[in-house]
Amino acid sequence: MLVQILILAIKIVCVLLFVMGMVPVLIYIERKLIADFQQRLGPHRVGPWGVLQPIADGLKLFLKEDIMPANANKLVYVLAPIVSMAPAIMTFAVIPFGEPVDVLGHRVDLWLADLNIGLLYVLALSSLGVYGIILGGWASNSKYPLLGSMRSAAQMVSYELPLAVTLLGPLLLAGTLSMVGLVEWQMSNHWLVLMQPVAFVLFMLCAVAETNRAPFDLPEAESELVAGFHTEYSGFKFAMFFMAEYAAIVSICAVAVTVFLGGWSGPVLPPIMWFLIKLFALIFIFMWLRATFPRLRYDHFMQLAWLRLLPLALASVFLTALVLCLPVPESPALVAAANAGIIAAVLLFELLMRARRRLVQEKG
Repeated sequence: MLVQILILAIKIVCVLLFVMGMVPVLIYIERKLIADFQQRLGPHRVGPWGVLQPIADGLKLFLKEDIMPANANKLVYVLAPIVSMAPAIMTFAVIPFGEPVDVLGHRVDLWLADLNIGLLYVLALSSLGVYGIILGGWASNSKYPLLGSMRSAAQMVSYELPLAVTLLGPLLLAGTLSMVGLVEWQMSNHWLVLMQPVAFVLFMLCAVAETNRAPFDLPEAESELVAGFHTEYSGFKFAMFFMAEYAAIVSICAVAVTVFLGGWSGPVLPPIMWFLIKLFALIFIFMWLRATFPRLRYDHFMQLAWLRLLPLALASVFLTALVLCLPVPESPALVAAANAGIIAAVLLFELLMRARRRLVQEKG
């Protein structure tokens, strides 16, 4: 019993170190990548190739004066960054990093807990991170943070529903809510991204919105709201909001790797290496989107969420359930063909709408 408690404590420390260690690494990689996309140098002065720049930025934030607005709700103001950070870290309790290993005669699972409702646990936590933004904006007692927090609340209602619906298709196919069970099912069958490509793309779009990343960074739109929900934050508290954003990116990409990309499964390389390769590949997509697309207008994002993402997610789940109910053996090709039909229908609809708008403009 004592050995199991010790192993669990070591695993918890390793997960915390992994998440916290990823934040400066991702900040450096993103600044270098975006600089390359924009044909400039990026950080290159602090340390060789600028690798110590995130540490310098962190020290600067930690040593800055921590100013609290005079009329702020002090308790909520202090708790908001913690509330924003905690769900991203807690998500890793059910993320499997690899196959169980044997250490000195003891079986060590490379996950903290294998809950039979792991996917439900992830969805519950994903909806809590936004509360830190809402509370921080409200507790600051300032109009721009308040507007940013209100945007965050409306944005959450818009993307959370399609985010949850996109996970129903993989759940129907695998027949389990366990994150470990999802990986094991994909190892015995096929990666779910091959059978649910529409759900995967929709999930990634909703994940970008959940982490408040460009082009969906509406709660912190500096061109409209000064800096959004964290306008009145400085020093260590601002750094916590910043770290929470990157920790949330790592956690949501880890969920996507587990649910859609087979988790740790892969040939030749060690399982944990495959998990990290897939994780960094998805994180690269987040950075690529930030460097490529401008911020959406607020009403355009609402239209995208309610009139595009949600109907497509419902159509994907409906067709998946329909295929599974047909009196034929379960076929990955059939499920993938249903998803391809959705993609073809969307492209046809968009072409028809563009043709209609062109005709209206010509008549006008």
